Amino acid sequence: MAPVLVATRPGQVWSWDITDVKSVWSRVTYKAYSIIDIFSRKIVGYRVESREVDDLAVEMFEAAIAEHGVPEFVHADSGAAMKSNALKNALEAYGVELSHNRPYVSNDNPYSESEFRTMKYRPDYPKTFESLEAARAHIDAYVVWYNTEHRHSGIGLFTPNQVHDGSWEEAWNARVKANNEYYARHPERFHAPPQVPRPAGVVGINYEPVLVEVQEITAEAA
Repeated sequence: MAPVLVATRPGQVWSWDITDVKSVWSRVTYKAYSIIDIFSRKIVGYRVESREVDDLAVEMFEAAIAEHGVPEFVHADSGAAMKSNALKNALEAYGVELSHNRPYVSNDNPYSESEFRTMKYRPDYPKTFESLEAARAHIDAYVVWYNTEHRHSGIGLFTPNQVHDGSWEEAWNARVKANNEYYARHPERFHAPPQVPRPAGVVGINYEPVLVEVQEITAEAA
């Protein structure tokens, strides 16, 4: 059965995964671990290591929970580190419910997969790293950019940090005001009133919400 998880606010559902990060050395790869809050798309925990180990995942989650609080659900694929007893016991001790991909299904963890694609398709992403320290330094900078500067299309072109802390609403109101004023001055330039996207109020895994809600702008609202 397909896992179905729904979030209506930050802190409810986290997904996580591990991706290979290539080194310049043949047959050597590093492992980038990442936890993402599926509502805000914020990376709430990460690390880069030379190997995939459940104890390292436990440490990452302990640090993320200490900083961001305890999520209700954690979703992952069915890899060894993801289904390890060490991680299961650590998360269940906090009362977290665990969810996993269906066997042989690659798209049950879309949020983590999308975040890794963003990382690897950035123009400044090196195809290979000379050392573990170089990989860590690059991903440290990437996470700061992703959380604080990346205008995410899935959350109304706000940053993950803005959606996570709720400050997107103030920015959204400013966008609406600017669009109202411009539309009132130049309605002839529009075929229809402009729309201002905002983050969806409900998101999920194997759940189909309205991805972006909009607010119509009218001259009367200016």
